[in-house]
Amino acid sequence: MKLEFDLRLSYGSTISPECILIFSLIILLIIDLISEKDTPWLYFVSFASLMISITVLFPQWKEESMISFSGNFRTDTFNEIFQSLILLCSALRIPLSVEYIQCTKMAIMEFLLLILTATLGGMFLCGANDLVTIFVAPECSSLCFYSLSGYTKRDARSNEATMKYLLMGGTSSSISAYGFSWLYGLSGGEIQLQRIINGLIDAQMYNSPGTLVALICIMVGIGFKLSLVPFHQWTPDVYEGSPTPVVALLSAASKVAALALAIRIFNIIFSFSSDEWHFLLEILAILSMILGNLIAITQTSMKRMLAYSPISQIGYITIGIIAGNSNGYASMLTYTLFYIFMSLGTFACIILFGSRTGTDNIRDYAGLYIKDPLLALSFTPCSLPLGGFPPLSGFFGKLYSFWCGWQAGLYLLVSIGPFTSVISIYYYSRTIGLLITERDKEITSYITNYKISTSSLISKSFIELGMVFCAVASTILGVIMNPIITIAQDNISLSHSINN
Repeated sequence: MKLEFDLRLSYGSTISPECILIFSLIILLIIDLISEKDTPWLYFVSFASLMISITVLFPQWKEESMISFSGNFRTDTFNEIFQSLILLCSALRIPLSVEYIQCTKMAIMEFLLLILTATLGGMFLCGANDLVTIFVAPECSSLCFYSLSGYTKRDARSNEATMKYLLMGGTSSSISAYGFSWLYGLSGGEIQLQRIINGLIDAQMYNSPGTLVALICIMVGIGFKLSLVPFHQWTPDVYEGSPTPVVALLSAASKVAALALAIRIFNIIFSFSSDEWHFLLEILAILSMILGNLIAITQTSMKRMLAYSPISQIGYITIGIIAGNSNGYASMLTYTLFYIFMSLGTFACIILFGSRTGTDNIRDYAGLYIKDPLLALSFTPCSLPLGGFPPLSGFFGKLYSFWCGWQAGLYLLVSIGPFTSVISIYYYSRTIGLLITERDKEITSYITNYKISTSSLISKSFIELGMVFCAVASTILGVIMNPIITIAQDNISLSHSINN
């Protein structure tokens, strides 16, 4: 009995950040039951639980890898880095949603519950070590995102976004499950990742056509989660129709969890088929960089433009996965960290502008700096790094990714990357020019009647504080990039957490 109790305590320590989030969900329900109306305590509890979870994760980075819960969950430094990034995305999103929720009069309680549950699913996905958990954990997040994308029920665009997201997401999940069934059968009925590869080796099926079918099916599911071309069709409609705070989280947190899943599956189960999945992923990355940037030029909606931008951004991030070495994974983690601040900062500006004007048309931003210099100046260092504009963080992140890809022999991929980055610099610079250089031209009625809300100083300070914080981070992180790369390389421990 004492041994079993000690094991349970040990297992509990491996999921202590997840337990904190579960406990916070219970607290939120209690607060909602005893309170007659929405209270700021709901925001405080949600934000505090996310920050405490991040604090608890940091000391675990140096601990040894542990497989718990009968081999279904694996805790190691590599997974904990991804979990920290997911928590960071959710924590930064909480301040960005305060004013939006108050302006749209949405229910706070359900919104925060879905956000924390989606975060919880992403964290479990990072440590998933068997096919059942790998399937259930992302579905936990996806179901929350399906609900959140249609949270503004009276908006026809939101309803359309939910239907498209649900139908396409269900299809991709079904295809992934079909690929998992192939692995289960070919490995002799195994579901744990390491046992699957051992079963494939014992049965001499690791290079069989069935393994290739499984690889293609799983690649479809991961491509959908990452919005890689040609599995990106859901992205622009969902981004345009969903509430903007939801889009901010969807653009960052869901991508981080999917990256963790891709690395674990490809480097463990398909380690003997590295040439095949490298080739497939390289094609998807090239298509994403080219089409994502070319289509973004033609967009008139700011949210649709930022929907195609992540499609191209994920192409740059996957260069590190394809490189498959310590430098490659460090570049992927570094650029992902930069992307979180760039993306969330840009969406913070869009949330603030949309809540005050009710529009997201790019032309309606003309002359914004006249009425709101802080918003215009914050938008600039958040959006320009997405295009790789020097000397901001996005430029150094892409440069390091390209260097790592070139060192790994990915010459075609690295040759295409800089040209597509130039395209993205063009349409982001065009948008910034619209904000600043329209002083003597006719500005829209939205800017003419633009008023800075003073009815809720708390919500205003929250979103503006988050906006400025992301803008500063997007500016200076590139300058202090070397320590970040060193930390990433020291904590990855590839030979221990991926190859074993």
